[in-house]
Amino acid sequence: MSLLVVGLSHRSAPVSVLERASLAVETQAKLLQDTLAAEPATEAAVLATCNRIELYADVDKFHAGVAELSTLLAQHSGVGLDELTPYLYVHYEDRAVHHLFSVACGLDSMVVGEGQILGQIKDALARGQELHTAGRLLNDLFQQALRVGKRAHSETGIDRAGQSLVTFGLQQLAAGADPELWAGGKRALVIGAGSMSSLAAATLARTGVAEVVVANRTRARADRLVEILQQGDDTAVRARAVEMSAVNDELTRADIVVSCTGATGLVLTADALADALGTTLDAVPEQPRPASVTPAPDDVDQHAAWVENGTAASAAQAAAPRRATVPAQSTGPVRLALLDLAMPRDIDGAAHRIDGVRLVDIESLAEASADAPMAADVDRVRTIVSDEVAAFGAAQRAAHVAPTVVALRTMAAGVVAGEIARLDGRLPGLDEKQRAEIAQTVRRVVDKLLHAPTVRVKQLASEPGGAGYADALRELFDLDPQTVAAVSRADLNDPNRGRS
Repeated sequence: MSLLVVGLSHRSAPVSVLERASLAVETQAKLLQDTLAAEPATEAAVLATCNRIELYADVDKFHAGVAELSTLLAQHSGVGLDELTPYLYVHYEDRAVHHLFSVACGLDSMVVGEGQILGQIKDALARGQELHTAGRLLNDLFQQALRVGKRAHSETGIDRAGQSLVTFGLQQLAAGADPELWAGGKRALVIGAGSMSSLAAATLARTGVAEVVVANRTRARADRLVEILQQGDDTAVRARAVEMSAVNDELTRADIVVSCTGATGLVLTADALADALGTTLDAVPEQPRPASVTPAPDDVDQHAAWVENGTAASAAQAAAPRRATVPAQSTGPVRLALLDLAMPRDIDGAAHRIDGVRLVDIESLAEASADAPMAADVDRVRTIVSDEVAAFGAAQRAAHVAPTVVALRTMAAGVVAGEIARLDGRLPGLDEKQRAEIAQTVRRVVDKLLHAPTVRVKQLASEPGGAGYADALRELFDLDPQTVAAVSRADLNDPNRGRS
């Protein structure tokens, strides 16, 4: 079995496609179940964030696996396969491991070095465990990805290479001013109470806003977030929760709005925003300019090289840049600053045409971050990722031979027990001490004979191409495949396995 990932992200697809392909939580669960029901896959996990959708699976056939996973992504996202395919990327075996480890370290994030992706990877693993779609391989993979990501943040200054999307978004809203000076004393409205909205509320509170109002479809979650904000030792922000029905009223008092919900339609329309400001939509023209992403290369090797390089610029060498029509912001003093971190978007893109409104969304963040400087620590993180990929591959190959070694030793123990029983029948006069000494001697002989080959086969199996040594061991010692499989199942069903 081999690891395969098929997905799309802000690096391979425009925001408009990512919006349409976004997966609700219940849809992710159905996708996982359908993937497991498909012939090529025995395990599955979905990593779905605001700027990536990736389906991981343990498959026994590469081409069939790519076709099946691509089809399933299209079916569950609602984007036709023909339309989706040009934006999909594929990684296989070690490259799939390298990709996830890079994602966990923030190397593949829109804002390099952001750490929120670790929580999203943890959620993806928990979902796979809860639905029993993540088996031994994906449990090991995602657990190790979390460890690698934490190692990168603790051993390097990757955090200095970028910030969270929230912090970066506030910097863009501040338009070059110090975000704390810009936000100080302002009133903020946060729509949503999930992980991203909670991060936004906490960031705004630390930035120095005077008040944070939280609106959420489930009032209890909004109340809980407000409670957390008020308990913070490093802030003195006023905070209160409101119903979603009160959003329009709160817009008339807000200076900053951050929205990140799971809604499938717009939460704030341009008309509602205009009404809140007592103004109308201005006729600001659409202006063409280069988009920040390029189509995914057709060749898998090219795409893998692109991702490993980590910059959109290298992708341009493999594919010509696509041009997109992007709205221009209205000019004049900013009365209302909008930060839309949702996918699909919460805030009507036409809001940029309202006099006094500044809108920053995922698409504009992608364009701004494309020119962000890369920290020297990024190279160190890439080295960590490469080392960890090699170590993970070696561990997986060694683990592949372990059930065979256990089955061999179990068979040997059975042979020893049988021979001792025969000895008892032939020499019934042996006392207990003599019998124990003979039995111990036979076990030592067997252990010494098996020690060198079992240790060596584990060493050989950890090297590239070493998987065949387990097959050779089974063939040479005529081991029962069912016995080996039983050992593997027992290891997989260990309740302590794959839990953080």
